[in-house]
Amino acid sequence: MSKDKKRKKKKIIIFGGLGILLVILALVVAFGGDKEKIVAINVEEVHRRTITQTVEGTGKIEPQTQVKINAEVSGEIIELPVKEGDKIKKGQLLVRIKPDTYIADRDQAIASLNSAKALLLQRKADEKQKAAEYRRAEELHAKGLISDADLEAAKASYDIAVQNVESAKYSIQNAKASLDRAVENLRKTSIYSPIDGVVTELISKLGERVSGSSFTQGTHIMTVSNLDVMEARVEVDENDVVLVSIGDTARIYVDAYPDSVFVGTVYQIANTAKTSGLGTQEEVTNFEVRIILHNPGFLFRPGMSCNADIETETHYDVLAVPLQSVTTRERRISGLDEEESNTDDRGQAGGNRDKKNRRRKPQEVVFVVKNDRVRMVDVATSISDDEYIEVTSGLKEGDKVVSGSYRAISRELHDSTRVRIEKKKKRFGSANKD
Repeated sequence: MSKDKKRKKKKIIIFGGLGILLVILALVVAFGGDKEKIVAINVEEVHRRTITQTVEGTGKIEPQTQVKINAEVSGEIIELPVKEGDKIKKGQLLVRIKPDTYIADRDQAIASLNSAKALLLQRKADEKQKAAEYRRAEELHAKGLISDADLEAAKASYDIAVQNVESAKYSIQNAKASLDRAVENLRKTSIYSPIDGVVTELISKLGERVSGSSFTQGTHIMTVSNLDVMEARVEVDENDVVLVSIGDTARIYVDAYPDSVFVGTVYQIANTAKTSGLGTQEEVTNFEVRIILHNPGFLFRPGMSCNADIETETHYDVLAVPLQSVTTRERRISGLDEEESNTDDRGQAGGNRDKKNRRRKPQEVVFVVKNDRVRMVDVATSISDDEYIEVTSGLKEGDKVVSGSYRAISRELHDSTRVRIEKKKKRFGSANKD
């Protein structure tokens, strides 16, 4: 009997302990299982600011006026009095091509013109003679001394003489045109600078042969540029170029002068796109925007790399929040309840998921802190700069909006989420994204 009592006592202790453990677990579940998650956040007050929207572009610094000097006639370079980097004046000799062949062509054309003029004199004398013979034949025919055939023969000879004179005149015109062409080709053997500037590129050398004609672009000999007026030629993405207008102010950052910022004005926007990586996943479509630099006072060289921030629009004294404060949430379109979204067009339960998805649309929202919770507020936005975005509706000055962290704003926060405000250590642009 003592053993049975011991077993019963042992069982009572075991089951009693299990019961106490179950009670403890039930209490934990009842009072601790539904504990709300508290999200740590940073906040910033809504203030009025000046927002300037910018569009970025990358490109090169180039002279606004740049002339390529090409050969228009063929031959050997016998004179090259300039070198790369030389400052030159308009009308200064740049290149001389050996003119011997073109001098000979000119002299030949002069001889041909003189020959044509001599022929014209001969034809006029013959015409005069034939005209006299024709008048005499008319007189004799009137007296009945010659036949009709003789009169017609005299008239034909006179008509031929007249046509020969006209032909000789055309020969003179042809000879004059040949002479003009020969003189022009001879003139092209000497090339003079069309502008004041600097020789920024010298390709050909003394003694080299160059080719040129009236129908094709000749050999590129050198480039002359006016370095007094420089411009930035930058490429802007196709989605941003529609925001850029003629006259927009731009700030230019040149790699060669890292501590300086240059100001310019947009004066030309390309109408035709430049596409790179066509047909690949890296395909990019850009448009060239040209920005004239305002008296930079620096020595720029053609081809220097640069970046441009083009200021496309500015709004003054507007409500603004940090860029990272604005996120999107999917909203159901007004008038569509849950039952409708789970029922297809035939009234069948189960829902048409594609149709349900089409009936949702993203809405821009911010999270406003009220006591220890956040309220999700729909907002309408306008332009933005690098840090802030204008809010046109949904907020008032002084509201405290959540500005971090990225994970909290994009995923963790919902309407009425409980939050804990942490001291902000650094701006979100450099903050870690949890």
